[in-house]
Formats: sequence, C-alpha cells, structure tokens
Amino acid sequence: METALSLTLVLVILELFEAMIQRADTLGGVIERLYGWYRKSIFLFFLVHPTFYFILFVVVLTNVLNFYMVLIIAMKVFDLFYKLELIKALFIKQQVPTELAAMLQWRIPGWFFLTGVMLYPPLLFFALN
Repeated sequence: METALSLTLVLVILELFEAMIQRADTLGGVIERLYGWYRKSIFLFFLVHPTFYFILFVVVLTNVLNFYMVLIIAMKVFDLFYKLELIKALFIKQQVPTELAAMLQWRIPGWFFLTGVMLYPPLLFFALN
C-alpha cells in the first residue's frame, strides 16, 4: 500500500511537470511547443514525456501488468504517436486538412491540462492494489 501511494505521488508530480511543459492556449500551440523540442532532438521530445518512462519503470519494478497498467501504457503510447503524427502533418509534410486546421485553433481551457493528473494516478493506484 505504501509503495502504491508513493509511486502514485511521483506520477502526480511528473504529470504536473508534463502539463506545465505542454501548456498552451490552443492545440496548435501545444504541437508547436512540442515541435520545438522535436526540432532540437527526437530524444528531447521523448524526454518531455517522463510519465511514459515512469510507468514502464513501475511495471518493471513491481512486476504488475494488469488491465489498468495496460490501459495506462496504451493511452500513453497513443498520446505520443498522436502528437508525433500532428508534428509530421503540420511541420514536416505541411499538409493539413481544413478540418484539422480548424481544430488546431480551438482554445483549450486551463483545466484540460490537468486531465492527465486526474486520470493516470488513480489508474496506477488501482493497478498496484
């Protein structure tokens, strides 16, 4: 129980860090911010997603790979590849469908960046108990 709580607290801190790094007014702003890291190095892009690596570390540390843990990993992988595909479409290919271009301009409320903090730590806690 104590280990589960400690690991969950670390995940909360890492989620807050990740939210702080990615925070922007629009989805386009988020992708532009992440492209700055990607442009410097693909490794830096992956380093600004520490929660993904932390979850993998927790799996190895605890040897727990149940439904909740697989769900967390799947959502994290989907998130990473979604962002990479948006970067590729916007900045590398520079071919953006009109629907996507409109979506990129939508304003994102501030609380939206805290959804990771509200979603992943409870799932991790459930996975470890």
